[in-house]
Amino acid sequence: MARTTSNLTNTQVKQAKKSEKEYTLSDGGGLQLRVRPSGSKLWVLKYTQPVTKRRTNFGLGSYPEVSLADARRKMQEAKVLLSQGIDPKAHRDEQSEAKREATESTFGVIADKWLTLKRQQVNPETANANYRALEKHILPLLKNTPVENIKPKHIINILEPVKAKGNLETVKRLCRIINEIMRLAVAGGYIEVNYLADVTKMFPAPKRKHMPTIKPERLPELMQTLNRANITRTTRCLIEWQLHTMIRPKEASTVEWDHIDTVNGIWEIPADIMKMKIPHKVPLTPQAMQILELMRPISGNRNHVFPGHRNPNTHTNTQTANMALKRMGFEGELVAHGLRSLASTTLNEQGFDPDIIESALAHIDKNEVRRAYNRAEYLERRRKLMEWWSNHIEKASYGSVSVTGTRSLRIVG
Repeated sequence: MARTTSNLTNTQVKQAKKSEKEYTLSDGGGLQLRVRPSGSKLWVLKYTQPVTKRRTNFGLGSYPEVSLADARRKMQEAKVLLSQGIDPKAHRDEQSEAKREATESTFGVIADKWLTLKRQQVNPETANANYRALEKHILPLLKNTPVENIKPKHIINILEPVKAKGNLETVKRLCRIINEIMRLAVAGGYIEVNYLADVTKMFPAPKRKHMPTIKPERLPELMQTLNRANITRTTRCLIEWQLHTMIRPKEASTVEWDHIDTVNGIWEIPADIMKMKIPHKVPLTPQAMQILELMRPISGNRNHVFPGHRNPNTHTNTQTANMALKRMGFEGELVAHGLRSLASTTLNEQGFDPDIIESALAHIDKNEVRRAYNRAEYLERRRKLMEWWSNHIEKASYGSVSVTGTRSLRIVG
């Protein structure tokens, strides 16, 4: 005769007492309540695995969190899976893993990983500024969304209001950042394809804005205005240092005495200071060396060549040259970065090799082999170019207005 099992009642389940040994109460269909010596009660389904045909157990939760009715419902759900040849325990584990992966692969989580890597690749301030743009426009809507669920339409809907305001540069920057994050997700195995690769094509390209600069024929005007300006010696020397070295404002403002090789006339800029994170050497002309000699009594005992006005133990503000040019009447016409463009235009007009000019400006050649050659072989050719440029500045100054000239200067100490 077949063994019969009566169904449990809620009262039986509730009043089941602990014992010295674990025991089970059967509800039928393989559903059991295990009562442990500690008094805890666990629902278990005994079933046969569809592939191996082995008998195994499937935990359905603890009582009273899982009631008798809940346990019976879970048993029925498991049996539906078994009827389809699916192991309910493996199915649950797969779902748990999918949920875990979804939590670890949200756009916000990958964006945080991107930020960590970006801080090592570019200036941390730049990386943080990009992340703030994400926080303002993207993360409020996509932070908790798994990257595999993000499609072009999501990004387009988010960026349309930004475009409507005319902020096309912001749209372009956000598209670039989003794609960097999605490419990181591909590299990490979170997604197989970046469906956002072409989303930038849905928006008009912003009109390129060049840094304000003056035409080469206005260089004498700049030098004469600089000579008459009511500025400090440090600011005056900083502007001329940028002009002679053709280096970016931030790199010029943060130069340290330890970076200067006075014996060989070389300014060695470390990679962490350079915009592209590649070290750069600048051949220093006699005029540039003269600027250093003018600064030595002011900052020779400190770290930075151009010390800060309020705190001389740090470097001068990176906007100092810009503010000075603005006060000198060049607002909207010339910024400190535009001094590089002034040099580039002049040198190109004089027929200098464009590759040498680009190397002097520390622009990165996309061809890695040629870039390595440029760094190795162009230094002396750049020195000749820099010497011509410094001499040209002095000629434009008529020998009297540059800080490297021999006649008197009108500079506020």
